[in-house]
Amino acid sequence: MASKSELRQLEDQMDTAASFEDWLSAAHDHDALTGKAEWRQEEPSELYDHAQIRYRLDRLRKFRKQKDWTGLLYALNEGIHGNMGGMGKSVLYRQARSGTKVLVEQYIQEIDDALRLLAELPDETIPTQQKLDFFYRSNVCYGRSALMLSGGGVLGFLHVGVVSELLRQGLLPRVISGSSAGSIVAAALAAYTDEEMAELDLVGVMDSEDDGSKSVLWQWVSGMGSRLTAEDTEKLIAETIPDLTFAEAYAKTGRQVSITVAPAEPHQRSRLLNAVSSPNVYLRSAAMASCAIPGVFPAVMLQAKNELGESQPYLPARRWVDGSVADDLPAKRLSRLFSTNHYIVSMVNPIARAFLPRDDKVRPLRQAATSLGMGIGREMLNFYRGVAKKYGDNWPKFNMMMHGVHALLDQEYSGDINIVPKFRFQNPLNLITQPNERELRQLVKEGERATYSRIEPIRRCTQISRTLEEILHRFEYGDLRPAPGTYRRPKSSRRRPPPTASQKKALKSEMAPRSAKVSRASTTRGAARSAAPAKKRSIA
Repeated sequence: MASKSELRQLEDQMDTAASFEDWLSAAHDHDALTGKAEWRQEEPSELYDHAQIRYRLDRLRKFRKQKDWTGLLYALNEGIHGNMGGMGKSVLYRQARSGTKVLVEQYIQEIDDALRLLAELPDETIPTQQKLDFFYRSNVCYGRSALMLSGGGVLGFLHVGVVSELLRQGLLPRVISGSSAGSIVAAALAAYTDEEMAELDLVGVMDSEDDGSKSVLWQWVSGMGSRLTAEDTEKLIAETIPDLTFAEAYAKTGRQVSITVAPAEPHQRSRLLNAVSSPNVYLRSAAMASCAIPGVFPAVMLQAKNELGESQPYLPARRWVDGSVADDLPAKRLSRLFSTNHYIVSMVNPIARAFLPRDDKVRPLRQAATSLGMGIGREMLNFYRGVAKKYGDNWPKFNMMMHGVHALLDQEYSGDINIVPKFRFQNPLNLITQPNERELRQLVKEGERATYSRIEPIRRCTQISRTLEEILHRFEYGDLRPAPGTYRRPKSSRRRPPPTASQKKALKSEMAPRSAKVSRASTTRGAARSAAPAKKRSIA
């Protein structure tokens, strides 16, 4: 039996791991000592329907072995589902450190292999139209994953570590939302490609000034000790976010990024700004509005680019404030716009951690008491908001605190996979003091370490959706693209985003050698036909 000291040593290694590979090595050793490695190998469990998963896995393998492609396609049609037999339950991924049941992992990999095999089959085996209908329909039915970045003030630098590690592992979803501090990181993801993000040092960008004056970062953070001004935040956003609209950013990176803003006036609804709902709005303007804390910052008028390329007010009669006030984690809206049904939450709010579910066995009495207490708290804070609108300028620090409490109580802070960094700023007073560059880089590293334990759940839970996206991309722009006029686009493809400029450019470069090859082959066949003797055609 493993001693507590051995387990504690391995847990310390995981908490201080310099990379995901180091963390995973320690996690495997930890599972071996605790017996969880054996738990992963054992198929039976009350946590999921192991008999159904085993039956479907054996069935898929049989069809592949017999090369029964029609049967394989039918079997996949029956059950491409993210929670088949309960295999998507989060509790399955909280038992062992290094992964979930091996049976679940094998089943997911078998589906992945089968999808790739079907996509590569020749048209004579399965017609292109039938494959397109299947893959588009499966993509809509299976859904997509989204990453939602919460608010959190200076702790928003934890988000930088989270997205950096997801990018490093190739697991960053294309659908991303951000509110308040999270909106700045989301806007950066909208504007920078994967290669640019890998080379970008946000802390370094904000901590350097060519003229020797105080950096934007220093001015922004030090202002929080007394009065955080809109000018400081505007400088911070201008230094980090390029001057692009949502549509221009999407054309560059292909990421479907959304930023939430809340109305400053009564009788209005919050907005989810993105390339679909507000393509001409500037990223900087949206991030500035999403960071405008009521009672601390003045409300912001959004700016958009007109047909002449000039900046002009967007909905000039409206003003907007901090997006986390109304919709910090806009799961329902993302679902309607982008067909998302699986959510990864990066939560950096230091108080919201207490409200995140730790397991699936919550006592009913405790759950009822919590709901009642939060309901009473919401009503009290709604009364406070009315008072703050009238006298808010006199209480900036009090308003900042109450705003955070209201945003906490008025919303749900949970996703399918929650990344909750163990940051060192446990004292709330540290959130309004000046961190130095070393402390900010430590926050980024803590965000990376918090992501290590979620890499395997994210990889497994998003593997099939990522494969479907890759296959459809190949059908639309790559090597599997059928010849024009030989297929019709299925109705289920209407929810797919239009191609970006970079995708069109890549398609042209890929199609050029293919067209030349086809042209040479046609010339050769024509010459062969001219030289061959004439034959009578017969109907078989």
